[in-house]
Amino acid sequence: MTIAWPLPAALALALFLLGLLGLLTRKNLVFVLMSIEIMLNAAGLLFITAGMRWGNPDGQIMLIFVFNLAGAELALGLVLLLRLRNRLATLDGDAANLLRDTP
Repeated sequence: MTIAWPLPAALALALFLLGLLGLLTRKNLVFVLMSIEIMLNAAGLLFITAGMRWGNPDGQIMLIFVFNLAGAELALGLVLLLRLRNRLATLDGDAANLLRDTP
């Protein structure tokens, strides 16, 4: 049984738009990181779909790179969130503006 390629592409588009909506509307930085992860997973799904459509394994290779990027982003993001939580006692994105240097 094969799946027609527009179906996973539409799912990837829906996931990407869901992540973009979460990125633009949320102020909590944990939800922002989760939205970025959803967007990266949608890009990975689209790479797999394109590889399936044209019959070559390049999409799977790119998915490995997307997973590596997502893991690095998650590790750095969580470290920054922990540092921000210790410094400001909040994870609100607007409160992070207090960290910039003002002359």
